[in-house]
Order: sequence, then structure tokens, then C-alpha cells
Amino acid sequence: MIRIKEKLQTAIAGDTGRKNKHNRDEWLAATLASIPAGSRILDAGAGELQYQRLCRHLEYVSQDFAQYDGSGDAAGLQTGAWDGSQVDIVCDITAVPEPDCSFDAVMCIEVLEHVPNPISALREFGRLLRPGGELVITTPVCSLTHFAPHYFYNGYSRYFYQTHLAVAGFTVTEITPNGNFFESIAQEVIRIEEVAARYSFRPGIFRRGLDYWSTLAVIRRLRALSSLDRGSGELLSHGLHVRAQRTSGG
Repeated sequence: MIRIKEKLQTAIAGDTGRKNKHNRDEWLAATLASIPAGSRILDAGAGELQYQRLCRHLEYVSQDFAQYDGSGDAAGLQTGAWDGSQVDIVCDITAVPEPDCSFDAVMCIEVLEHVPNPISALREFGRLLRPGGELVITTPVCSLTHFAPHYFYNGYSRYFYQTHLAVAGFTVTEITPNGNFFESIAQEVIRIEEVAARYSFRPGIFRRGLDYWSTLAVIRRLRALSSLDRGSGELLSHGLHVRAQRTSGG
């Protein structure tokens, strides 16, 4: 019965609210492919090296603080299992033991919300990059608590990057929202059952009766509004995709 309802939801609402990671991965794949072959890239906060596969044409170096174990403090969303044993450099992201100007590119994907001092991290990226080198960042605009206690910021706005990247010696070349307001709301509506099962009432009750059908109706409405979107990503989106170039004078 559950599978039938899930198939029906997909047929009616499509992938509305489910494209956050897909959008990010597609953007990142295209962005990394544009970096010249042989370039030396640092994957800052690499974790389980999930994006190493996109860097086969590059000289890939990974960094992480390697203190997250999958269970964290058991609050919010946790992965359960986590293996960071393959990281090349274990250190604080604000003090990477590599020489100045030693990388052609730095990527930092869904990491800065877990960094106590993100502005210091941006300055460190500026130190590590050669003049003209590229910085690639993604972060949420608004996120649920995850990887706690290593979770310090709910999200970032374009104004954070426009302000602090300039100070760190970068010229911003792209800030693109991932999704829009309607997609972001749909993502959280889809999560209602999971959150309710943990924090409100017993698992399974949400799938019965009006709860399920009213939620499906909301997602369907959000899908229609998203298809007509005219820039609501400036208000809210899943996250931001950012590219910046290290200036010679930074």
C-alpha cells in the first residue's frame, strides 16, 4: 500500500521538492569539468570523498577535520555511518599545512555551515589559491540541524559571499540559487512524515486519511507554482552555488 501511494505521489507531484542534491551534483560536475586538466584542486571538508570521482582530470587533494563519526550528539539529522579515513590532510579548515598559492582550485561543498569560523576559512582559501585560481562553494540557504554538534550556521545568503569574498581577495563570478521558494517549501513538506514520526506521533499514522492527501495536494500546488516561477530564489532556495576567482591583488 505504501509503495502504491508513493508511486501515486510521484505521478501527481513529480520530483517537486526532491531535486536539491541532484541540482547541486549536476552544477558541480559541470563546474569541475571546466577546470583545466592537471590543475591541483583542494577538496576542503571532503568527508567521504564523494566528489573525488568528478576530479579524475585533476590533481585531487582532500582535507577534513575528521572528527565526525556518523552519530554526532544524536540530535537532528545524522548519517549513522561515516568513514573519513581516506582523507589526505587531517587538519582544521582554517589552517591547512600547504604553502601559499599551492592550488589552482579549491572546492568546499556543503561544509561552511559546519565551520565555526567560516570567514577565516575563506581567508585561508585565498592564501592557498594562486592568483587567478578558482574557488567553488555550495552551502544551504536554510537547513535542518545535521551533523550536530558540528553545526554552527543554518545557511548563507548571497550577501555573505559578496561581502566576505571581496575582503578575502576574490572576485565573485557566479552566485546561482539551487531551486526556488516553492521547491524549498515542498522539500520540507515531504519531510513532515519523517519528522512527525520522530518528534510528534507514532510512525505510519501520517500515511492514512486526510494527512496524506492534503500533503499531496500542497506539493501538487507547489509544483504548479514552481513551474511559473519568476525569481523566487532570491527569497529562498535550497542553497547557493558560488564561483569566485582569486585576484592578484588579494
